[in-house]
Amino acid sequence: MTGYTRPPGKTTLTPDVLVTIARMSTLEVEGVKRMAPVSGGVNRIFRRGDSDGVRISVEDDIVNIDLYVVLEHSVNIREVSRTIQQHVARAIQEMVSMEVGHVNIHIEDIDYENAIKD
Repeated sequence: MTGYTRPPGKTTLTPDVLVTIARMSTLEVEGVKRMAPVSGGVNRIFRRGDSDGVRISVEDDIVNIDLYVVLEHSVNIREVSRTIQQHVARAIQEMVSMEVGHVNIHIEDIDYENAIKD
């Protein structure tokens, strides 16, 4: 059978893939010090996400993301939040071709640890 092309297989993603993309994209944004722990919910039961600072839900192939972050003390919170939203949404769309519904940013703390030295 010449010319026969076998159909491609399927690709599946675990939620951990989306969590990793969201976390790494967030940490690349200037002004983000670290991710904050996420408490409660399914993450607590499975011990997943406690240190990731990411909650992901997927409904009808639309990804909704909640990010819990600690920012550096000298940043504009609004600008950094918008940058995180854009950066994470673009990464999800480009890497896994899924639509992003919302990216909620939860500022859990500001890191003033090194502020005294500045």
